[in-house]
Amino acid sequence: MLERRYVWELPIRLIHWTIFLSIGVLSVTGYYIGNPFIVVRGEAYGGYLMGWMRFIHAVTAFVFTLSVLARVYWAFVGNRYARWSEFIPLSRERLTGMLKMLAYYLFLRRDPHPSVGHNPLPGLSYFLLYLAFIVQILTGFALRSAAYPGGFWPLAFGWILTVFGTQAVRLVHHLLMWVIIAFMIHHVYSAILVDTEEKSGLISSIFTGYKIVRRGEK
Repeated sequence: MLERRYVWELPIRLIHWTIFLSIGVLSVTGYYIGNPFIVVRGEAYGGYLMGWMRFIHAVTAFVFTLSVLARVYWAFVGNRYARWSEFIPLSRERLTGMLKMLAYYLFLRRDPHPSVGHNPLPGLSYFLLYLAFIVQILTGFALRSAAYPGGFWPLAFGWILTVFGTQAVRLVHHLLMWVIIAFMIHHVYSAILVDTEEKSGLISSIFTGYKIVRRGEK
């Protein structure tokens, strides 16, 4: 017997799409800042493109940071499907499910491990993704501190440049951008794949919050 169950709360859905859109804007503007690929002709005051790119990148970075912090907060106050335990496989059940999902992705298992919320293996990958988000935020604000000597930014984040060096921080920030983009591509692919296999409405659930699950399934 199947039932329609409310899984993804509204804050989770809003955070998901805010982060998704933020990553797109940050990737385009960040890549341009590191490698300007648009030539603007004429007087500088009429085409201050780099300034606009930096401004948009900075504003979006603040939105992205607040979204990540909001998701971390909701991991402690949200419903069972949003909780931190969905991301860190500490229980035997989650560890077993993670191995089953790994076997599925390696074509050693025919069907994906059933799960109402996050599957154990993707759940762990999301935990690692958020660690990457945090590193990206810290390195981004550290690079910002170099452009604003004195005041809050160097005081709060300048130590990162001192410890690791500006070029190393810049390289990590750039490489993580590509890692996150690659993850997003795989995330979309695997979501479509699992939705096709399970027929659970996984894709539509990130819009509506509801999935189709077996009655009694946890």
